[in-house]
Amino acid sequence: MGRGLFVTGTDTGVGKSRIAVALIERLRGDGRPVAGFKPVAAGCERTAAGLRNDDALALQGAGAPLLPYERINPYAFAPAIAPHLAAAAAGVEMTVAELLEHYRALEAEVGRVVVEGAGGWLVPLNRHENLADLAVALDLPVVLVVAIRLGCLNHALLTVEAIRARGLPLHGWIANLVDGETPCHRENVQTLAERLDARLLGTVPHLGPGRSAAPYLTV
Repeated sequence: MGRGLFVTGTDTGVGKSRIAVALIERLRGDGRPVAGFKPVAAGCERTAAGLRNDDALALQGAGAPLLPYERINPYAFAPAIAPHLAAAAAGVEMTVAELLEHYRALEAEVGRVVVEGAGGWLVPLNRHENLADLAVALDLPVVLVVAIRLGCLNHALLTVEAIRARGLPLHGWIANLVDGETPCHRENVQTLAERLDARLLGTVPHLGPGRSAAPYLTV
């Protein structure tokens, strides 16, 4: 899979991290190195080693070789709020150019990188830039994670339209049953399969802690 993937979602809480980890696991199947990259994470816990985010730690643990946490998650903030607001509260300004430097250093060392965004496609990074701008700068194929629940059709269709408006290739999308088997979940997946004009990379059932989504995915 070329240089890697950019994983985005229709919203926050749709299971991007579990899917990103699963994609890393699948890519590692060919024996070549692959790393995860979480450019910014809010809602981090204070530890003796510094601020740490559970999702970024999962990406770190899934990758090979094992890299220092700061390489995986260069911007970590304690408040569980929008990243640009957390950065402003900390007196920090993130920029696409700076995040791109972090990514390029990681790519130069490892080769393939699975990048996990924060929240949805257009989450702000600062007053003028957002995560979509970063995705364009990275120029990676995009994987969209869709939480199959009420409202998912509109959210998914709008997000795909926005991704394609930026000129990026949509590598595929993943139906994630984060809330279990909701009413009409099969019909919703079928509707999206008919309308998105992109590969369905897998339908992931509701999984308990510690269970990998990798067996349900193709890359």
